[in-house]
Amino acid sequence: MKICPTVTELYKSLATFFELLRIISLNYSHIHNHTSFSILSSTIDINSLIQKTIEYDMDAVGITDYGNMMGVFNFINRIKNINESIKKKIKPIIGCELYISSNVEKTYNQVFFAKNKNGYDNLSKLCSHGYGPLIGKKLVKRYKANLIAVSGDLNSEIPFTILNKGENEAEKVFKWWHNLFGDDFYIEILRHGLKEEDHVNQILLKFSKTFNVKFIPQNNNFYLSQKDYYAHDILLCVKNSQKQSIPIGKDRGFRFGFPNKEFYFKNKNQMYNIFSDLPEAFDNLKELIEKVEFYDITNKIVLPKFDIPKKSKHENEYLRDLTYQGAKKKYLYINDIIKTKIEFELYTIKKIGYPGYFLIVQDFICKAKNLGIEVGPGRGSVAGSVVAYCLGITNIDPIKYNLLFERFLNPDRISLPDIDIDFDDKGREKIIEWVVNKYGKNKVAKIITYGKMGAKSSIRDTARVLNLPLLETDTIAKMVPNQSLSLKEIINKNLKDLEKKLNYEELENVIKLKKIFQEKTTLQSKILQQAMLIEGSVRNTGIHACGIIITPSDIKKYLPVSTTKDSNILLTQFDNDVVEKVGLLKMDFLGLRTLTIIKETLDLIKIPLKEVNLYDIKTYKLFKKGETVAVFQYESPGMQKYLRRLKPDKFDDLIAMNALYRPGPMQYITNFIARKHGLEKISYDLPELKEFLEETYGITVYQEQVMLISQKISGFSKGDADLLRKAIGKKDKDILRNIKPKFIDGGLNNGYSKNILEKIWKDWKSFASYAFNKSHSTCYSYIAFKTAYLKAHYPAEYMASVLSNNMQNLKNITFFIEECKRMGVIVLGPDINESNYQFTVHNMGYIRFGMGAIKGIGKSSVDSILKERKLRYNSIFCLIKNVNLRLVNKKVLENLVLSGAFDNFKNKIHRSQYFYEENGSNMIEKIIKYKKLNRKNSLLKEPQFKNCRKNIDLLKKEKEVIGMYLHPLNEYVYETKYFTNASLYDINHNKEKILGKNINICGIISKSLHRISKNNRKYIIFLLEDIKSNKEFQLIRDNYDKYKNLIYENNLIYMSLYIQRMKNKEIFIKILKILNLKKVLKLLTNSIEIIIEINNLNNDLIKKLKILILKNLGNQKLYISIFDNDNKIKYLSKHLININHNLLETLSNKFKIKFHLKINENNS
Repeated sequence: MKICPTVTELYKSLATFFELLRIISLNYSHIHNHTSFSILSSTIDINSLIQKTIEYDMDAVGITDYGNMMGVFNFINRIKNINESIKKKIKPIIGCELYISSNVEKTYNQVFFAKNKNGYDNLSKLCSHGYGPLIGKKLVKRYKANLIAVSGDLNSEIPFTILNKGENEAEKVFKWWHNLFGDDFYIEILRHGLKEEDHVNQILLKFSKTFNVKFIPQNNNFYLSQKDYYAHDILLCVKNSQKQSIPIGKDRGFRFGFPNKEFYFKNKNQMYNIFSDLPEAFDNLKELIEKVEFYDITNKIVLPKFDIPKKSKHENEYLRDLTYQGAKKKYLYINDIIKTKIEFELYTIKKIGYPGYFLIVQDFICKAKNLGIEVGPGRGSVAGSVVAYCLGITNIDPIKYNLLFERFLNPDRISLPDIDIDFDDKGREKIIEWVVNKYGKNKVAKIITYGKMGAKSSIRDTARVLNLPLLETDTIAKMVPNQSLSLKEIINKNLKDLEKKLNYEELENVIKLKKIFQEKTTLQSKILQQAMLIEGSVRNTGIHACGIIITPSDIKKYLPVSTTKDSNILLTQFDNDVVEKVGLLKMDFLGLRTLTIIKETLDLIKIPLKEVNLYDIKTYKLFKKGETVAVFQYESPGMQKYLRRLKPDKFDDLIAMNALYRPGPMQYITNFIARKHGLEKISYDLPELKEFLEETYGITVYQEQVMLISQKISGFSKGDADLLRKAIGKKDKDILRNIKPKFIDGGLNNGYSKNILEKIWKDWKSFASYAFNKSHSTCYSYIAFKTAYLKAHYPAEYMASVLSNNMQNLKNITFFIEECKRMGVIVLGPDINESNYQFTVHNMGYIRFGMGAIKGIGKSSVDSILKERKLRYNSIFCLIKNVNLRLVNKKVLENLVLSGAFDNFKNKIHRSQYFYEENGSNMIEKIIKYKKLNRKNSLLKEPQFKNCRKNIDLLKKEKEVIGMYLHPLNEYVYETKYFTNASLYDINHNKEKILGKNINICGIISKSLHRISKNNRKYIIFLLEDIKSNKEFQLIRDNYDKYKNLIYENNLIYMSLYIQRMKNKEIFIKILKILNLKKVLKLLTNSIEIIIEINNLNNDLIKKLKILILKNLGNQKLYISIFDNDNKIKYLSKHLININHNLLETLSNKFKIKFHLKINENNS
């Protein structure tokens, strides 16, 4: 047995021991890391990166995203929070891999690191210049202070020059960077196993010796673990819209991908083994990291400076002056209550230090109004401020509606004010442009948003890259529940935990997903595995819908920005959650379509309407009937149902319904309605509560009620009341636990029973958590009332504006046209000579369809048509000669034809004729060709339309292009109203109701087939269609001989039928009579009675009626009836009249006169 080791063995053991010590003492950190903010280039998320740093016991970690600094705030903040709970602190190294260009032809990647706050500011400025961002070397010179530069990867200037231009040229470039940065320039040695890197490293190490520049070891990291290579490759395929099955390479037929699997976050031991021949590199890296300080990138709140008049000494003084000037206009008399509230608010605003904020907001709101932009009455809790009301920021009196300032600004706890402003969505950009011009382009920015891959999108993207059929992809993606659950949670959580969040169907789908995942080897399983790894990656960026930042000086001093492709305004690189944390004040400029609808309605009626009468009977009648389609926030079927039950008769009812009709409080609507109508007792725990709860029938509907009650019975300060409101709303158990004793003790000190106080507290916890912001409800109920008022008093103008603001959605167009029909507002189809871009109201009261709502027709096409429509287009040839064919092209012309826009030309060409093909071309194509040839030869004759049969399918295509099918029967509204008592739908679906009865129907024949029976008898099978349905009929025996000439395609007919059940229980339909629908008025009408209210009778109307009657003399009787509330006089006119469409439409639409048709019983 061998007991003592030999000297050689002992030496080897010691060498191994010292080598181990060397590795343990190694000070290595990864500072060249790309996170998911290197969009679609990295699978590393910031949290995982930091956790991996802790796991590998590294002292520092850096991020160097491509062209942006979007992730730096969360990166620093996260490390700062983690450092508070760990002994060994991690140093965050903020870097960025920017795109540098010394000429137009070539750009290079260049990595910079910030040494301190000043370096961070300079890096932020560099990153903010240009889109991408792309910067020149002059900028690098300007902002080099406190930055560290490294030589970078193969795409950086020095390595690229070595590979493509040789060592001598590379040396010149090397010297430029070294001379500029001196000791803050380092050579970055990368070893990913690439031949190109080996060659570059050989030259760089030579430069290191020649110029005495230190080198550092790094790995360029794009994924955390080597096994994540596959997911990273999928991400690159998503970025480049390619399949993973395409081989990686540079030539045609290949795709971009990384050359190997070495671009991952390696541990210390791995890095030491890779760089064991360059031990000094680790000391150099340590030196670089030690140069970087710990620093904070947050700022104190900074506000833009508001220029005040010279006569005012300070912003607070000017704010006071403006407030009292406004108060004198808003209130007839400034009493003690108003003055006390104003003084308290001004004191609070001064105390928190934001008078300039109010001045800025009132300034741009005032300007918006002067520019003709519709501004909302207020939004959110700012409506509780009397100062905001006096300044014109809001238009709701907070004193009148008992709204609270402390709901907006808590006087005991300084917080940022938050004023959101609604503008009409077409004017919003105009006021933002004014703000940019006033404060300076370099001081205003919109806010970025990050579009991240969710569970479903990561599955779809992965499946597309891995070539899974679309149908299978869709099936898997739809298994993901519509909840805020990540794919990792769905796969890794047990079913018991998921049961709490999911319904039965969702849980079943999750079980299927888990089963697919567990199969491991299938393509579907691989897709789920890889989708989990790329989920959460930033897929794209966007612009926040409403957020705007204004800074006192150049915004680049405060945060990195970029520019947008289609806008001159800057864009922050930090998102909405971060901009306020770095000390910038966000203002929300919201675009509200409803305000545009209001504005355009007022433009149509040409009446200014600054205020509406909140007691208007006609408007409340509309609410009581639930006729609130297109009424802001009251238009859903559920809300309509409750309104019909509530029958609101005061504005307070509408405010309460706006607050209650939400998930949670909706359960109390039934009680609210019952209490209003006396069907449920109203009780108060204390008599003092009646003052606050009477308007809502004893139910706590608003957060403000909780705040006021706590002040009244427990002596809470305004600040404590607001704290209670927040705690109840957020169900914050800790705050509620701490504040409850104060509530109980305060109530006891004021003489209230503990049992009552406990009950109030318990009630608040159970249902006051659903209480809503009354300030917001009041503002939006006011907008709703205004829309309802306009709908009630100016129905055509209001609905035209509603339709104009839904032009890009054919489904909405159809929906709102149906509402117009219900209201009795006529919507006529497009007309090339009457239609504008938007929907318009004719002086006869009907709405004319806007050409902008026709599918496939843009504004430029319509503008070309309108520009040349000096008088009228009398034919398509007249149109085609004048418009620009590049704008009004074949597709536009086709859709104009299909929409019916050419139906009213004098030549009465029907739609089928435009599409009639002859010699391989239809008429539209021939007309376009004629226009082009006519430029050269003006003597060319116009192509001639060919006669052809009408095609009802072309009429049906009308719905595809304008969202509604103006059925041929629509022209026969009077025949339908007076002479029919059933429809084809009734025959198909309501047979029991019409059995044994004579019914009258009408329709258009869409198909007709002539046949001969076995008995050699002729008969016709024809398909009749009306607006809702269709039905097949047979014309046989005597009826065949009587009516065969009326049965042909596209003919409109009227039929009398008898419906009976045969002995075999089959339904038999007997045809009694068929008439041409055009002749029904003449053949079946005995007389007409014109009915006039005596108050409407005047000489002008009598004159017009006389002219109308004389123009329509015929052989049918005319009765005229005049009535008032008590009497009616009816007399027979000496004139016989011809009852026709023109007569009836003039009476109904132009004269607004009612009439009644008497049917000839013998012919009906």
